[in-house]
Amino acid sequence: MDTAVGLVQAYLRVNGYFTVAEYAVLDATGTGGPRTVTDLDILAVRLHHALGDDPDPVLGARPGVPDMIVGEVKEGAPKLNPAMRDPAVLEAAFARFGCCAASDAPGLVQELLRTGQVVAPEGHLIRTVAFGNTTHPNRSGNWHTVPLEHILDYLRQYLQHNWATVGRTQIKDDTLGLLALMEKAHRAGGRTR
Repeated sequence: MDTAVGLVQAYLRVNGYFTVAEYAVLDATGTGGPRTVTDLDILAVRLHHALGDDPDPVLGARPGVPDMIVGEVKEGAPKLNPAMRDPAVLEAAFARFGCCAASDAPGLVQELLRTGQVVAPEGHLIRTVAFGNTTHPNRSGNWHTVPLEHILDYLRQYLQHNWATVGRTQIKDDTLGLLALMEKAHRAGGRTR
């Protein structure tokens, strides 16, 4: 998995999202058999939650509303690849990921492409989020932006503040595990940040 995608996936998981990284979108209509058309960097869903258990505000989720993120991850400036603007790709991903009925997908995708977010008939919010290296939020596109620097700071602070619990668990997520190992090493050396 791409390192930046792994970082975003760890961040979303810590914030209560179920994630699928590098989600392959296939074209099964060709004469040569199925082929991968593209992959979407990250798809994530956060179900309804209790008040006070809100995700990081920088994510831009609406409190108390189930949230689905269709995300693009860049090590440079956050932007959307052509696949993230291709209605056929998004419709296939929506239907296959199970966020809506296949018959609802075309209309939802058109609204998502137009405004960057849409509420599905089932009541959850579907949003486009670009993750990347920038100090300035996106002002020109119709998507939400989360800087990678913020994600790193957030995960470090999360580990520091929750070390009494996290420090005793076996972490299976590679990225979060590496950050936890770094925290453990700093603590063993008598340094805290």
